[in-house]
Amino acid sequence: MDQLGAMRAFVRVVDNGGFSEAARQLGVAVSSVTRQVSGLEDSLGTRLLFRSTRSVTLTDAGRIYYDHVLRILAEVDEADRSISGMDSSPTGLLRITAPVAFGRLHIAPAMSKFTEKYPSVELDVVLTDMVISLVDDGIDIAIRIGQPASSSLIGRKLAPHRRVVCASPDYLKRHGQPTSPTELAEHDCLMFRYLGRREVWRFGRQNQDGLEEIRVRGKLRTNNSELLRASALAGAGIIMMPTWLIGDDLQRGDLVELLPDWDPNPAPLDTGIHALYLANRKASLKVRAFIDFLVEHFGRPPYWDRPINERAASRPTIPPARPL
Repeated sequence: MDQLGAMRAFVRVVDNGGFSEAARQLGVAVSSVTRQVSGLEDSLGTRLLFRSTRSVTLTDAGRIYYDHVLRILAEVDEADRSISGMDSSPTGLLRITAPVAFGRLHIAPAMSKFTEKYPSVELDVVLTDMVISLVDDGIDIAIRIGQPASSSLIGRKLAPHRRVVCASPDYLKRHGQPTSPTELAEHDCLMFRYLGRREVWRFGRQNQDGLEEIRVRGKLRTNNSELLRASALAGAGIIMMPTWLIGDDLQRGDLVELLPDWDPNPAPLDTGIHALYLANRKASLKVRAFIDFLVEHFGRPPYWDRPINERAASRPTIPPARPL
């Protein structure tokens, strides 16, 4: 049995909801398509399709198999193009995952520009704060913040991940401005939830070794960075947040940077925003195109670390959050 031919026939049947149209598109007899799909089911030892006189639908096994076959065929086609040199333009389905807040603020606004530049690429974007498997979930590119944890993945740094300690002018007027990290222990600090751990903020100082570790406290702890941002803007307390989230708030004066002589990004805690992919995707035109696009789109320094009035018109700004 021609396995790839049977896979292509199976996909055509599913996409067209029947054998007749699939056979017409493939230019073969209906009996040939039926034989190919039946042979596929026999080789797998399971039924892939429910057949009736009116329709053809996927079984549970067929639905799983269909998703895998789509990726296999796309990779085969891409391999053929890369060798033949007949098509140097990225094409096909590209699956991407990114953290929710970063994806919403900085990936989503760039999608239309990317698809305009590469109209033959179809994007499937999964926003989640969970670390999902690139293999099990069929992901081409994972946008992740922090040092890559897996040595099996290839990574490219897209932008720095620079954190800033800050608060609203209203909070500082009511509670005063800390002048050293130790004074943070006396303030309401808005904390990001890390699996129930108590919050410790770490600081370094220029030309000095070692880290200053401060156990902070406050009335709000959450796993959502955008909620922390909105709470800080409303005057609820002090936050330590990345500039990709609050850079515009700092430039507008809605938040005030604190402790400028102290670095909340000390080595080896300094991290970045990375695009990660499997080694077998290294030659993928669409993977390279998307990563190159993000590097250019973010810029160096990234647009969120530049004054709003110096950005290109296509670069987004983060609107002020509504008061809580």
